[in-house]
Amino acid sequence: MVTAADPEKTRTSVWLAARPAAPARRRSEAPSGLDRERITAATVRLLDAEGLGRFSMRRLATELGVTAMSLYWYVDTKHDLLELALDRALGELVLPAAPEPDPEPDPEAGPEAGPEAGPEAWPGRLRVLACGYRKLLVAHPWVAPLTAAYPNIGPHARAFDAALQRLLDATGLPDTGRTGAHLAVSYFLHGCGGAARRVPEGDFRLALDVLIAGIAGIAGAAGAGVAARTA
Repeated sequence: MVTAADPEKTRTSVWLAARPAAPARRRSEAPSGLDRERITAATVRLLDAEGLGRFSMRRLATELGVTAMSLYWYVDTKHDLLELALDRALGELVLPAAPEPDPEPDPEAGPEAGPEAGPEAWPGRLRVLACGYRKLLVAHPWVAPLTAAYPNIGPHARAFDAALQRLLDATGLPDTGRTGAHLAVSYFLHGCGGAARRVPEGDFRLALDVLIAGIAGIAGAAGAGVAARTA
């Protein structure tokens, strides 16, 4: 099983390694009916069915009805393939668009109104994103350990990070505050999300509400400070 402490020698992420094209003669010798997309999809299915601990290139080759060596026409190592599978799973997430600006605060609502500004504002969209991520981890238990083991810089991972950043940009936090909020949300999702099968969904949602309320409170205080200085 691959872990963050895997003793394998230093390697380059599959997303950073340049993969030269094979010579034409060798391409003609490649196994027919195979490509990276098909191999990656089969890897996801096998990881879902049998788990990360039982995964091997030989087992995958049996699933595809090919020899284990034929897989290496398309990936250099098992680690590369696991990185590809990780990003493919992250591609199942439905990412929110940029949120609508928060409405003007209601002076009669009182401080207990909290960060509820409707589903189109950042709190509602952050809830949807976080809960969607948790559902992904429940559906694919192997994703959580792989996010700890690999750089997680594939195109879908970067799209998720960009969507989260857009939500935090809409909070009104200053730059340093957005950096801290990004770390807080990321650690929350990887921590609570990684224990998705053990933490009841109600507890997860309550913790998420506390996190969102904290971000909203800091953003509100920062906005009030700016208003006071410019008054």
